[in-house]
Amino acid sequence: MCRAVDVSRSGYYAFKNRPESQNSINNEKLLIEIRRVFWDNKRNYGSPRIWDQLRNKQDIRCSLNRVARLMRCNDIVAIQKRKFRVTTNSKHNYSVWPNLLNRNFIVKQPNSVWVSDITYIWTLEGWLYLAMILDLFSRGIVGMAMDKTIADTLITQAMKQAILRRSPPKKLICHSDRGVQYAGNNFKALLASNEFIGSMSKKGDCWDNAVAESFFHTLKVELIHKIKFRTREEAKRKIFEYVEMYYNTKRAHSTLGYLSPFEYEKQKIVSQQLVH
Repeated sequence: MCRAVDVSRSGYYAFKNRPESQNSINNEKLLIEIRRVFWDNKRNYGSPRIWDQLRNKQDIRCSLNRVARLMRCNDIVAIQKRKFRVTTNSKHNYSVWPNLLNRNFIVKQPNSVWVSDITYIWTLEGWLYLAMILDLFSRGIVGMAMDKTIADTLITQAMKQAILRRSPPKKLICHSDRGVQYAGNNFKALLASNEFIGSMSKKGDCWDNAVAESFFHTLKVELIHKIKFRTREEAKRKIFEYVEMYYNTKRAHSTLGYLSPFEYEKQKIVSQQLVH
C-alpha cells in the first residue's frame, strides 16, 4: 500500500502514531453541534441558518465556509424544495379589489398588512384544506383554519381567529389572490364590518402574493412531504404543532435576520418603545 501511494513505511507508521491535531478535535466538536441544530430543526436548515444559530444563540465562533464544508463532507443536506403549483380558482363573477400591496412586502408596523391564502393537503381520508392569515411585518401566522371542504367559511374562520388574537386597528390591509372565497360576499362583509381594506393580486400572478405562497411552500417541504397522514385530524394536529410550536416561535427566517417571527416582533416592539 505504501509503494502504491509512494509513501515510506516509516512515514506511514509515524502518521498512525501521531496524536490527533487540535484542529481535527475542534472540527469534531463543531460537527456535533452542527448535527444537533440540524436535527433539532427537523433537517430543514442549510449551512447559513445553522451557522447563524451557532454564532448568535450558542456563542460558537466559526465561519460560514467552515460549517458548509463540514456539512458537505459529512453528507448533512437540508431537505430540498419542490416546484410550486398554482391552485387558485379565480373564475367567478364577483368584483375584485385593486392591488394595493403592489409587491411591497416590507412593512414597518405589526397588524398593518395581512396576507392570506388557501392550500390543500392529502390524507388517507381525503383532502384537507388549510386557510391562513400571515402578518407581513413578522411573517408570523396569526390566523388559521382547516376543514375537509373549501367553502367560503374556511377563510372567514381563519380571519375571525386572527382578529380575536391580534385585535388589529382599522384600515388594516388584507391582501389575497382573486379566489372565489376571497371575492365572495361573506369575506367582504367581514372585512367591511371591521373597517379593513381589501387588496387582491393581479389575475394569474402568484408573485403578487409571494410571501403567502412562500409559507405554504415551506410548510409542505418541512412537514407535509415528510408524512403520510392517515386521517384529517392527524394532519390538523401536526400542522398546528408545526405552526404554533415551531414556525412562529423557533424557525429562523433569513428575511428577519435569522430570527423567528415572534422573536422579531418582540425585539422590534421593544426597540420602538425605547426610542419613544
